[in-house]
Formats: sequence, structure tokens, C-alpha cells
Amino acid sequence: MHTDTERCVRAVQSKDARFDGWFFTAVLTTRIYCRPSCPVVPPKVENMTFYPSAAACQQAGFRACKRCRPDTSPGSPEWNARADVVARAMRLIRDGVVDREGVPGLAGRLGYSTRQIERQLLAELGAGPLALARAQRAQTARILIETTDLPIADTAFAAGFSSIRTFNDTVREVFALAPGELRTRAAHGKLSQAPGVIALRLPFRAPLNPDNLFGHLVATGVPGVEEWRDGAYRRTLSLPYGHGIAELTPRPDHIGCVLSLTDLRDLTHAISRCRWMLDLDADPVAVDGRLRTDPLLAPLVDKAPGRRVPRTVDAAEFAVRAVLGQQVSTAAARTHAGRLVAAHGVPVDDPRGGLTHLFPSPRALAALDPEALALPRSRRTTLTTLVGALADGSLRLGIDSDWDEARDHLVALPGFGPWTVEVIAMRALGDPDAFPATDLGVRRAAGGLGLPSTPAALTARAAGWRPWRAYAVQYLWATDSHPINNMPV
Repeated sequence: MHTDTERCVRAVQSKDARFDGWFFTAVLTTRIYCRPSCPVVPPKVENMTFYPSAAACQQAGFRACKRCRPDTSPGSPEWNARADVVARAMRLIRDGVVDREGVPGLAGRLGYSTRQIERQLLAELGAGPLALARAQRAQTARILIETTDLPIADTAFAAGFSSIRTFNDTVREVFALAPGELRTRAAHGKLSQAPGVIALRLPFRAPLNPDNLFGHLVATGVPGVEEWRDGAYRRTLSLPYGHGIAELTPRPDHIGCVLSLTDLRDLTHAISRCRWMLDLDADPVAVDGRLRTDPLLAPLVDKAPGRRVPRTVDAAEFAVRAVLGQQVSTAAARTHAGRLVAAHGVPVDDPRGGLTHLFPSPRALAALDPEALALPRSRRTTLTTLVGALADGSLRLGIDSDWDEARDHLVALPGFGPWTVEVIAMRALGDPDAFPATDLGVRRAAGGLGLPSTPAALTARAAGWRPWRAYAVQYLWATDSHPINNMPV
């Protein structure tokens, strides 16, 4: 979008928050870059230039605005709506892969050479993977500086920097303030937190309807791994350097987030996982606009706009849970998952609530005895084959998955039909166009609205909802009184 100068200028002059994260405005006279909704008086048109990423602005010598804090704007919705290599690379960079594995690790996950990855990111985003990761490290550093009492030297390494000098230079360049000055400016409003506990806000594009989002996560939550407590959804997280607990509270203009981490180097990954699970980078205006073109869906969208797709923090975990949920009730699926967690999950300490375990990894589940599972024999075979494929790496599921390729691999496994594959594509892989046409709730809702209720006819009718059929599913599900559609109490 940053190449459409006229459209960008209109967005800046109207301070349209819908475009935050889509592009950034750099002011040639002040050498500052802002989000489109910056509250200051818009600069003259001839002094504006536009970039597709904060990293591109920083590479061009611009520093972040202190008023609108463009580094904290929602991420571009484009990266979650596409499955090409650039979008997959951006999802991995946002997850901290470059910090942990370097550019060769990023390229290896995507099956491309480092030169190809750098060339494609530069062409579309104006910055290579190192610059994009650097911009993200700067944002993580700012969060740690402003919300914790961690010594500055420890903050540098926790944010992913390899040296204190690089950390100091980056913070000064990006924010025009030294790390100590940033902490002093934020000190008056800082809350006292226990060691390893970080409180922050997760921004989103309005509107956001939290009912089905939190309702689904809580109604299907695994005992010991997830809970609803004091108005917040809480769950344990398996992270690259340790583990953590996320506490997420819906607010009118943001999601309150409290992270308890055993290793602060996991902060970037934990934030990314939480944003992904709540689908916070979605563009509800684009989604709802397309769905409103169907006269049978329009009343549902108008009644409660801004529904998101409830996702997961771990694709492998969700795949296991999807198999456990085949042809059984939500309560039965929770019971089966809870037994797996109690038997094979890693215990954790939760002084603030009732969380007890991490969900077991595929490697841990690969050692389970199939005869100990209270499941039909065919489903035992499906589950053990799945965890075996996940454990040995022959099946890889994650935010970087190619959606069509992942579907092909899943279909090849025994016991994986259209419902299981599409639910995994929708909630674990993040495909916004996934469509479980055989789902009983979808078919029941479709029949009630006057839509075709047979899978083939409904799939043909839903072609007009593309590429947002996963969001249409949320509106269809919402016609039922099931707990997944209601905010927990």
C-alpha cells in the first residue's frame, strides 16, 4: 500500500487508525517516522514519504515518533492473510527466529537460500531479515526498559542483542533517547512487578468482538493448561528458552497482557504467540466488508462485527487436540486432553492461579502406550501416527507452514478427514480461508439461515466469502447458544 501515495496521504490527513501497521509515514524535515493515526498536525504533503515497515524507516535514517510510538502499532494484516514466502518469513521473524537461529535458520525453515530470502524481503519491505529483526529487538528492548527493573546490561541480552554497545546504539538511533532516559521517562507510571513478570498492552484494529474469541478458548480449554480467572484467560506456554504463563484480559481498546517468564529472552516469542492466538493483526474492516456482501451473512456481521478466529499458541498441540475432539463433545475432548496432560505434561508452578502443566510435546507423547488411551482403536491409531510424524519431523506444523502442503501431509495420515484438516488449517496454521464445511455447527447454522446445508453445496455457496471463509465460520457458529460463543463469566 505504501506505493499508493494519494491513498496514504488521505489516511494520514484523516488520522485513520485502520491503516496503522499497513505503512509508516516518514517526515523529511524532522527525520521522524509515525503511524498514520499520529495525533500531531499532519506534515505538508511534499514532506511525506511512505515505507512498508518500521525497519525500512530506520534503515533510511528516521527515528520513531515519541507521540504515536509507531513501534507499538498492530502488525500488518497482510502477513497473516498470505501463504507466500515473504509472509511466512515475516511470521517467523516476528516469532524471533532470526534472533535464535540467524538468517540461515530462517532460510532453512522456508526451503530457500539466504540470498533469495534477502532479495524478496528487500523488494517488498525495503529491509532485509537482519534489519527487520533489529527493529523488533528494539521494540522488545523498549518494553523491557519501560516495564521492568531489569539492569540495562541484562535487558540488552534479554532483548536479543549480542552486545551492550549495539543495544545502546540501536536504542538511541531508533528512539532518539538513551536506554536510561527511556526508563526515566516511563518510571512515573511503571507498575511494580515480580521478577520475570512483564505487563504490557497488545494493540489491535477495531472493532474486536471478544465474545467468541475468549469464549472458544475457555470453553475448549484443557484443565491444568488453560483457565479463566478474574476476567482473564490464562494458559501455560512452552517457549524456546524456558516456559511461561500468559494472562490476557479483554479491554475496550487493547488486550491487557501479563507474561510470567522463566527466561526473559522468550519475551518476543511469547508476545508473538499471544497476538497470533487472539488474531490481533487481522483487518476486521476488510473481513467484515467482504462478508457483508452476502445478504444472508450481513445481519450477523452487523449485529456483532469484528469477530476474530481463535487460534492456538502451538500448532502441534492443537493438531493433537483436534484428533481427540473427533466425533465427541467439547467436554469429552477436554477430558481426553486433560488426561494426556496429567500423565505426560511437564509440571509448572503457578502462584497466581490453578495452572499445573505444560501441554506435552510430540516427543513426550510418542512414548505413550496406545492401550492406555480411552479411545476407539481407530482413533488411537490416528493419534499415535500423528504424534510419531510430529516427533520425527516428517510432519511439520507451524506459522511458517505452506497451507496447501500441510493439508496434503495431513490427508495422507490415517483418520484425517476434511473436518480435522480444515479445523487445523483454520486454528493452528492460521489460513483465513479455511472452511470446515462438514462441521455440524456450520451446517446447522447454514440451514437456519437459508444457506445450503450439504457440504458440497455450502462450499460452492461460500465461494463469495473468499478469502475470509474462516471468519464466516465464526459468524455461523455464533448463531448457536454454545458456550464457545459467549464471554466467560
